[in-house]
Amino acid sequence: MQFPILSLIVFAPLVVAVIMLAMKPTAKNEIRVTALAAAVFDLALSGWMYYQVYIHPSLEYQFIEKYDWLPALGISLHFGVDGMSAPLVLLTGIVMFTGVLISWGIDDRPREFFAFLFLLAGGVFGVFVSLDLFMLFFFYEIAVFPMYLLIAIWGWKVTREYAAMKLTLYLFIGSVFSLIGALAMYFVNGQMTGVYTFDMLLLEKAGFSAAFQGLWFLPTFMGFAILGGIFPFHNWSPDGHVAAPTAVSMFHAGVLMKLGAFAALRVGIMLLPEGAKQWGWLIFSLAMVNVVYGAFIAMIQTDMKYVIGFSSVSHMGLVALGFSTLTREGMLGAGVQMFSHGIMTALFFASVGMVYDRAHTRQIPELGGMVKPLPWVAIAFIIGSLVSMGMPGFSGFIAEFPIFMGVWQIKGWAAILASISIVITAAYVLLVVRRAFFGELPQQFEHHISPITALDKIAIITLCTLMVVIGVAPWVMTPMVSTGVENILRILGGA
Repeated sequence: MQFPILSLIVFAPLVVAVIMLAMKPTAKNEIRVTALAAAVFDLALSGWMYYQVYIHPSLEYQFIEKYDWLPALGISLHFGVDGMSAPLVLLTGIVMFTGVLISWGIDDRPREFFAFLFLLAGGVFGVFVSLDLFMLFFFYEIAVFPMYLLIAIWGWKVTREYAAMKLTLYLFIGSVFSLIGALAMYFVNGQMTGVYTFDMLLLEKAGFSAAFQGLWFLPTFMGFAILGGIFPFHNWSPDGHVAAPTAVSMFHAGVLMKLGAFAALRVGIMLLPEGAKQWGWLIFSLAMVNVVYGAFIAMIQTDMKYVIGFSSVSHMGLVALGFSTLTREGMLGAGVQMFSHGIMTALFFASVGMVYDRAHTRQIPELGGMVKPLPWVAIAFIIGSLVSMGMPGFSGFIAEFPIFMGVWQIKGWAAILASISIVITAAYVLLVVRRAFFGELPQQFEHHISPITALDKIAIITLCTLMVVIGVAPWVMTPMVSTGVENILRILGGA
């Protein structure tokens, strides 16, 4: 029997969360060290898993593990990764590691903070590796629940309760619609085959009728896509970003929004491919609104976190746009974009958090000249901006170019319209860079801005390096994502 690496990746954060809750609340340094050690451990495991999938490309799922959990209902702990999910597991490990580094200075109940953060991470890992529909929902809800507590307790005092409740209600209501769609698949498959199972590999082959798929695709896909920030159910997202503490913003934008997009792909498109073909035009249209509208709204914000929040709505629109094309190029770009955007937004929110912790404001008009006291942060924000605008040589270009190729194959005019977002994105990120980091340093900040810590620098270097490596050497990821895309196209072709 092979080493159960996926079980270890998923359950290690959950076990560590329980261990940290059992520690004395006064042992703050020990709690931080425990969190960092666990984050390094999970990052190492996810990195090794990624490397193995990379050197052994396959259209099939790898590292398969299956343990009966409730066989009477057809529920099992069924794990596996493919070319689409392996990069997202690695992304979660990276954001978890850098989030712990960035949160080192949290002094208000760090025991509970890190425990909830690890509970969130365990849920995220579980969704990305689950091949059982029930367990996917199980981990999905585990991932959503701690967000409420993390924002409501440690978030920005001005809006934290409102934002936490808004986020939780949106996501739970969405997951109810998806759950109803999942149960419909479970019972109809059981009636057709006599086997009641939540195994997604079996449900892929169920052969649901076109009428059934047309009926259930939209609630199933959209229920998950709400977490992906799809228009018009996106406005929980910027409020959640702004109210959340830095590490939670990094998780929220960097990983949780990918959770929604991935689950929408995995459950919506891959289990109901005919429904995806029937409703693709609607997803395409909504994603187009995301891309252009999100960019324009980001441009008029004065709070740095709101700029990045609406920018995420725009960039996640590109992921939905790539999926909705149902083309090889579009889906390849969307797969890489999920990883690239995850790293980029984690870097953006880490940078803004470092500025806010020292200047106590995120208002762009109140900032300026931050490059002088915080040169590392300025460089990180500039690199994130270049990725955001799709500059060649960075991961954003490698992700966005195939998406636009896929859109062009479907509707050339839509690719031209969506490309407006690139221009607007370049405008607003460059404006933020100029206004916040260059010019004169306001007098009240003179000699009052402390330099960032060595741990902050490690986080910045890690995130920046990844975006440059993928931009310069795309073969470290694109062939892997291609294998995941080929499997999806096989399902769509055989629908």
